[in-house]
Amino acid sequence: MQDLHLVTRRHFFRSAALAAGAPFAAAIASNPVLAAAANPDRTLRVADVLSMTPVDMARESRVVSAARTWLEGCAKRLNDAKLRQIVLDVMADPVPTVAVALDEAACLETLRTEGLIDKSRKTLLPPLPGDKRSAPQPYWSAPGSGYSSHHAYPGGLVTHCALNAASAEKLLENYEAVFGLKLDRDAAVGAELLHDLHKPWVLQWLEDGSIRAEAQLAKTGEHHVLSIAESMKRGVAPHICVAQACAHEHPGTPAGEAFVVGFIRAAARIAGLDPIKAGFLAEDGKTLALPRRMEGFVVHLADHDFVVAGPACQWSAAALSTLFADKYGVKERAAQNKLRNYVLANLTAMRLYGTLSSKGEKAFADEVARVLKA
Repeated sequence: MQDLHLVTRRHFFRSAALAAGAPFAAAIASNPVLAAAANPDRTLRVADVLSMTPVDMARESRVVSAARTWLEGCAKRLNDAKLRQIVLDVMADPVPTVAVALDEAACLETLRTEGLIDKSRKTLLPPLPGDKRSAPQPYWSAPGSGYSSHHAYPGGLVTHCALNAASAEKLLENYEAVFGLKLDRDAAVGAELLHDLHKPWVLQWLEDGSIRAEAQLAKTGEHHVLSIAESMKRGVAPHICVAQACAHEHPGTPAGEAFVVGFIRAAARIAGLDPIKAGFLAEDGKTLALPRRMEGFVVHLADHDFVVAGPACQWSAAALSTLFADKYGVKERAAQNKLRNYVLANLTAMRLYGTLSSKGEKAFADEVARVLKA
C-alpha cells in the first residue's frame, strides 16, 4: 500500500504467519469466493474484454458476486438494526451524503488552519456527478486501492473487505477463546464493513483503465477520513466510528493515538460535528474517549490484508503485462490495463500470485487462459 499510514502501521506488524486449514476441496465447498475463482464459467476473447467497462467486468464476475453476497450476509448478522441498515444501505448505494450540503471552501480552510490538510490543496472532495446526490460507481465495482497497491481491479473492494471482515470475526473468536474477552461484535465487524465505504468515490476508474490518484487527508489516504465522516453523518454510534478510525492506526502509543485523533477531527469537521460533544474524543480533545475500547484494535489488526495483497497485486500485474505482450500480442498500456482488470476481477491477484510463486510461469499462464483467449 502506498498510503502514508503504511509507515505508521508497519511497526505493528513485524511478521505474518499463514496456517493451513481444511483440505482444498473442502475449502472450495464452503467458500463461494474461492469456488468462483477456482471454477470460472467462461473464457472471453481479448477483443470482447477490450469493449467492457470496469463496471461490466465487476457485474459479470462470479468472484465479485460471491464476495458481495458474503459481505451482505456478514452485514445481516449484525445485531443492531440501525447499524445493519446503514451498512446495507452503503453497500446498495455508496452516495456521499457528506457532500450534499457541505461548504467545501469553508471546511477546506478550517482543515488547513488545524493542520489536517496540505496548505496547497485547492479542493477538498473527489469529483462527483453534478447534483452531488449519486455515487460515481456502485460499491461492488470499486477497486480495493490505487492501481499500484492491493486488490486494484474491478470488484477488488468487496474481495478485500470480505477478507478483512472474516479476519475481524476470527479475531473476536480468538480473543474470547484465549482470554475470555467478549468484545462488541457489532463495533468490530460493523466498523470493518464501513471502513472503506468511500473507495467507490475516491478510487474512480479512468478512461485508460487505471484509477484516479488518491490525495492525502489528515496524513492518510483521503478515503479513510471521508468514510469515517460518512459514518458520522449517517448516525453510526460514536464508539463504532472510533473503531472505524483505528483501521489505519492504533491508539496504543501516544504517536499512534495522535494519528487517530487527527482522522476523527478531520472527519467530524466534514460531517459538521463537534468531535468532543459528539463523544468521539475525550474532553481535552487530545485522546479518544476514555477508557479506550478494544474493538478498534481488532479493526486495525483485521485491516492488514494489504500487507500481502499489495505486493501480490503488483507482482501479478507485472507478470500479466509480460504475458499479454508475449502470448496475446497486446502491448499498448490502456489495452493491457483492461485485460489486467478483467483477469484479476475473475481470478483475483492473490490467487494468481499464489500460482506464480508456487508453480511457476507456465501454471500462471494456464490459469489466465481459463478466462482469456486470443
